Amino acid sequence: MSATSTPKSGPDLSHYPGGEALYRLRHSAAHILASAVTELFPDVKVAGGPPIENGFYYDFARDQPFTPEDLERIDARMREIVAENQPFESSESSRDEAIKKFEGAGEKYKVHFISQIPAGDKVTFYRNGRFLDLCRGPHLASTGELKAFKLTHVAGAYWLGNERNEMLQRIYGTAFATPAELEAYLHQIEEALKRDHRRVGKELDLFSIHEEVGAGLIHWHPKGGMVRHQIEEFWKDEHLKRGYQLVYTPHIASEKLYAISGHLENYADLMYAPMDIDGQPYRVKPMNCPMHIMIYKNRKHSYRELPIRLAEMGTVYRYERSGVLHGLDRVRGFTVDDSHIFCTPDQLAGEVLGILDLMDFLLKTFGYQYVCYLATRPKDHFLGSEEQWAFATAALEQALKQRGLPYEIDEGGGAFYAPKIDVKLRDAIGREWQCPTIQVDLNLPKRFGVYYTGPDGQDHEAVMLHRALYGSVERFVGIYIEHTGGEFPVWVAPVQAVVIPANPKAYDYAADTARMFREGGMRAEVDLRDDKMGAKIRDAELQKIPYMVVVGPREAEAGAVSPRRKGVGQLETMTREAFLERVQKESRERSA
Repeated sequence: MSATSTPKSGPDLSHYPGGEALYRLRHSAAHILASAVTELFPDVKVAGGPPIENGFYYDFARDQPFTPEDLERIDARMREIVAENQPFESSESSRDEAIKKFEGAGEKYKVHFISQIPAGDKVTFYRNGRFLDLCRGPHLASTGELKAFKLTHVAGAYWLGNERNEMLQRIYGTAFATPAELEAYLHQIEEALKRDHRRVGKELDLFSIHEEVGAGLIHWHPKGGMVRHQIEEFWKDEHLKRGYQLVYTPHIASEKLYAISGHLENYADLMYAPMDIDGQPYRVKPMNCPMHIMIYKNRKHSYRELPIRLAEMGTVYRYERSGVLHGLDRVRGFTVDDSHIFCTPDQLAGEVLGILDLMDFLLKTFGYQYVCYLATRPKDHFLGSEEQWAFATAALEQALKQRGLPYEIDEGGGAFYAPKIDVKLRDAIGREWQCPTIQVDLNLPKRFGVYYTGPDGQDHEAVMLHRALYGSVERFVGIYIEHTGGEFPVWVAPVQAVVIPANPKAYDYAADTARMFREGGMRAEVDLRDDKMGAKIRDAELQKIPYMVVVGPREAEAGAVSPRRKGVGQLETMTREAFLERVQKESRERSA
């Protein structure tokens, strides 16, 4: 792996999925990859290549693009290197000696890494066979210990992640301790490709992105818009039941607001350039919290009014580099299911408990299991006193324990302004996604002077909670598409039923049946195309419509329908009213 260090230090492996053993395995696989590439393609220059969450990669500079045939050759040579059981051997030198060595070899990327090391420190290297890499370890004892690996694909990657730099070629791979683990992972990847929300979204006509408009900006089509509408309305209904108040805030604001909030100071690289309005700089909003504070501060509040819970489906805009944009997952304009709670210190633990209850209900309705992480105070840069952090962290932990939720400690993982609870969803094929977050804010109440009048008649600083349970609506929908594979439950499905006439004699009855269903609140369509009934059924299956309702002269005479449930099969013939009630019941109950 291309990394630098003094021999006294090494990477922090405490947060690597699978722990040090898997990190060591994948780290060694990255070296074996680079070793094979430099042998087969002597013209390449090597950059960097670390283990990542599900595997490893290495970046290379080469004039010609790597082809699928090249990957096969590289894979074969890697297996030969493994069979040769080459030992991984460490050595060290001074920084100046290392720079001279790699400059002589024309390895400018390695020279860059070495130059980041303090002048008096030693530089560590690892060698296997003829390949020598700047690296701080750790590694396997030898290449022969790598038992299960596979190269997956090639992608472009800007040098140092900066789009103003040259484009390199990144070869990705994965490695596991056993062939069975590798096979299970590859099966998951194959299933993930089938469920990719970009692919499913196109097949089901849910959303699109247009170069003429701009990258990372989503256009919701009617069917995708209905999916989003159902998910948002569910969110609003449940929040209103729990004492939240819906608010709406502007999409732009004076730059003064973000100077007070600290966004200009800390998030300027994620904000879009200012626009001039009446001679004053304005920005499109990157976050909703300052505006919710302005609503709270519009008048004084007594402790008797608290807690105050403000909720908004608030659209924000953040600059994401083009290289990280990805369908609905990473976009430049997105809607946060934002809520901010203003309460007294005594109310904090109870409010967190209420959030956890709501979160659990929402996520389980969508069919998710999840894992909680309690992120504590960073070691160095943080706002507020240690006492405030201890109080806020204890309140979060108390709520987790009271709710009976298992959790892990993310030591030092809190934001600089607050501890938080982060929640990862586990989808239908076992992947984890970071979505909900609950944060206690020790920063903005001070910056804006967020107070309430206490029983003593004096002003007291309010406690402020940030929380998003979907996270980003766009990302949540993208994850949900992949979780379901596009086979939405009845309450979410954009089209709940399609009425299919058995023959032209039933066209009028089919159209009247669809009309009746729509008037009853069902999302129903009728297929009056001049195709055969079998073709219409196949099309409905491909569109993943939950119900296909076949009607012919016999059903018309009886005022009945013959429904077919996707994934279940043919149901008994029933009256139109009975079928409408069935679908209404599933929608009300939000059955999975």
